[in-house]
Amino acid sequence: MHWARILILLCTLVEAGWMALDGSRALIVGDFITPRSGPYAGQVGPWRHLVRRVGLDPRGTLMMGIFAVYGWGWLLVAVAFGLGAPWAWGAMLVAAAGALWFLPFGTLCSILQIVLLLTLRGRLR
Repeated sequence: MHWARILILLCTLVEAGWMALDGSRALIVGDFITPRSGPYAGQVGPWRHLVRRVGLDPRGTLMMGIFAVYGWGWLLVAVAFGLGAPWAWGAMLVAAAGALWFLPFGTLCSILQIVLLLTLRGRLR
């Protein structure tokens, strides 16, 4: 397996895996995982500002569902990408672009994935 495919899958596992875990947990227990102490105690990530601007409650059930569905769906796409499904390259590109709002760490992971997918397109398809 090409090194870039492995790096893309690792980034996806971290980013989409966190979204799936945090969103699913939030739907079950009623809130996202947040820091317990320090200056950001009890706060969700900086993505909350973007979500509020589009009119969604960052801690609402809809946002929890978006996290869970997006994360699990992206993980399924990652499995197909890892197995070499011909449609999965494009789906991975769309999924990474769709998560650019997930500030700050998710944005960095998504940018890395997009750059690798586009730069090494011929080797990864």
